[in-house]
Order: sequence, then C-alpha cells, then structure tokens
Amino acid sequence: MARRVRVGGGALLRDMDAATQEHGLAVPAGEIGHTGVAGLTLGGGMGWLTRRAGLTIDNLLAAQVVLADGGVVRADTEEHPDLFWALRGGGGNFGIVTEFEFAAVPVGPIVSFGLFFFGLDDGAAVLRAARETIPHLPPTVGFQIIAVTAPPAPFVPAEVQHRLGWAIAVVGTTGSTPDPEAEQVHERVRATFPERLFEFCTPMPFTALQQMFDEGNAWGMHAYDKSCSVATLTEPAIEVLAEHVARKVSPMSVVHLYTLDGAYSAVAEDATAFGGGRSPRLTVFLIGLSPDGAGLPAERAWVRAFHRALLPHAIGTGMYVNAMTADDADRLRATYGDKYDRLAEIKAVYDPANLFHRNANIPPAG
Repeated sequence: MARRVRVGGGALLRDMDAATQEHGLAVPAGEIGHTGVAGLTLGGGMGWLTRRAGLTIDNLLAAQVVLADGGVVRADTEEHPDLFWALRGGGGNFGIVTEFEFAAVPVGPIVSFGLFFFGLDDGAAVLRAARETIPHLPPTVGFQIIAVTAPPAPFVPAEVQHRLGWAIAVVGTTGSTPDPEAEQVHERVRATFPERLFEFCTPMPFTALQQMFDEGNAWGMHAYDKSCSVATLTEPAIEVLAEHVARKVSPMSVVHLYTLDGAYSAVAEDATAFGGGRSPRLTVFLIGLSPDGAGLPAERAWVRAFHRALLPHAIGTGMYVNAMTADDADRLRATYGDKYDRLAEIKAVYDPANLFHRNANIPPAG
C-alpha cells in the first residue's frame, strides 16, 4: 500500500479524515474538523497523532504552489527544495498551495478515548500527576491536559455539568479495542486520582474524535488566543496555570496543554522551517472564546494576563505560528530563531514584492 494522500488546498480536515478513513488511514493533523488543511499544514499542524507520527509538515511529501508571479511549481525534496523547506512551517508567505501530497499512517477506524475530569481545586495536583505520567507514555498514545467547563453532555453527570475543572484526555491510536497501551495510562490516572468527578472511557470512530471540539469552536465565535511551550510542568508554571485558569470569565474559554515528544522530537531541528524547537515539551494554548463581541474584551484581557504570567517559565518567547494574532508580529523572529534569515532569503526569491503578506509575515530579505 502506497499510503499517499493528495489533498486540495481548499479541503477541511473533516474532508481529509473521511476520505482517508475509508482505507484505515489518517494524516496526522489538528483536532477540529472545520479547520482548513492548508493553513494548518503551513504552520506545522499538531494533534492527537503528533507523538506517534509527528507534525503534519513531517508527513508532507510535496506541494503544488502558485507563486507570486503566477507560475505554478511542484515543491519537494528534488524540485525547489528551498521552497519545500520553507513551506513546512513558514506559513502562507511563499505562495498559494493548491495541492498537498501527504504520507498517511494506519489509524482507526476505531480508537480508544479516555476522559478523566477533576475539580478546579485539584488543578495543581492534576498537573503534578501529569508531569510524572508523561515520561512513561507509550509512543502510540495521545495525551492532553485541558482546563474546561464541563459541557451538558449525556456522559457528564448532571451535578458536574457547567462546572469548571481539569481534564486529562488519553487517546490510544493502535486500533485495538480496548487499546492495551491506552489502558496502561488509564490505570495510572485512576490510581493517582481516586477522587475524580467522573471518567468517560470508550471506543469511538477516529472521525468522531477529530470533530469532538467542533461545536465549542464553531464558526462565528469571537476568539483570541496565545501560546507558548514549557519544557516541563515546574512548580512555578503549575502555580501560574492553576491561578489563571480559576480567573476564566467565559464558560467557552479553554486551555489545552499538548504533550509533544516521541515522533515530534525525532525530527531534526533544521529539517523543516517549523517555528518551534523539537525538544520534548508541552505547548500551551490559551483560548478566549465569546459568542459575541461584547464578551471578547474580557477574554482578551484574561488571555494576555495569563500569557504574560506564563512566559517567564516558557522555552523562549516565541509562539506557535498558527496561534498568532495581529499583535504578535514582534514575536515572529523569536519564534523562528536562526531560521528567520533563511526564510527571508527564500521569500526574496519567490515573493520579492511581499504580495503574500496577510499572514504571520516574513518580509523578503533586502
């Protein structure tokens, strides 16, 4: 089996997932079905499969690109390799990608999902337990820590619904039901936290997993977010996380901590233009959400204060490119580090007039 996937530039993740799952395959990507494949990929792309199979760009084999001068080229390791390097993490700075070619990995159609929910006051203890659990995770298991308001879903006990708390999410991707490697992690969590408010462990279709957060991130929401990465959950970082999660205003706002190691860290730092180091880490997403514009200023203030407090404990001052907003332009050079100048030089070759500038923009060198 070739396990190759060709995806149009306008496709959404749910389109790609539906097509690949017909063959028991998936492209490692994000976690929200209505995300565009192109934007996600060009900035990096991370989700449940990242520990097992790397970022989306680590699985990109080639791209068809419309350049600023109207020309159309194929970029891969043989043709336009400099452009291919830049596309893998450099964002939409270099052209319009009309087709991606990915390598896919065997996943599903059923995966193992485990959700363990704890009270707000247990936040510090949950984070400490996660710190001890992460080094022992099997390589096929996705692991996230999420600060969230419990939804009014059927699997949530009535007395816990609408309650702010902390969740540990565990995804086993081997296709076994139950997944023995995910079960190891479930048992470790249960042993550490007998007082959890509830747990929900079930097999589910991979396509359902990939759309689990769609409703909470629906189109039309007013959003503001920032990100940073921490090498580990130190006590000062835990203190900041627990304190600022408790200050959350909107019940829709959420904090995600992605565990990034394994295949993510197996890729050399300079192999792609990805704006983030490859050392093992947790990438923290602070996401302020409001159903209307009136509620957005409070969420923006919450995210900004949270981010300022967390930065002293972060790996550098850079941010994940796909989580940047207009007021983060001053962090772009810090995000790319030594790669920035090389990206600017490639930009000068393929887009010397900076036609493609409505992005996390890298002006052409010179």
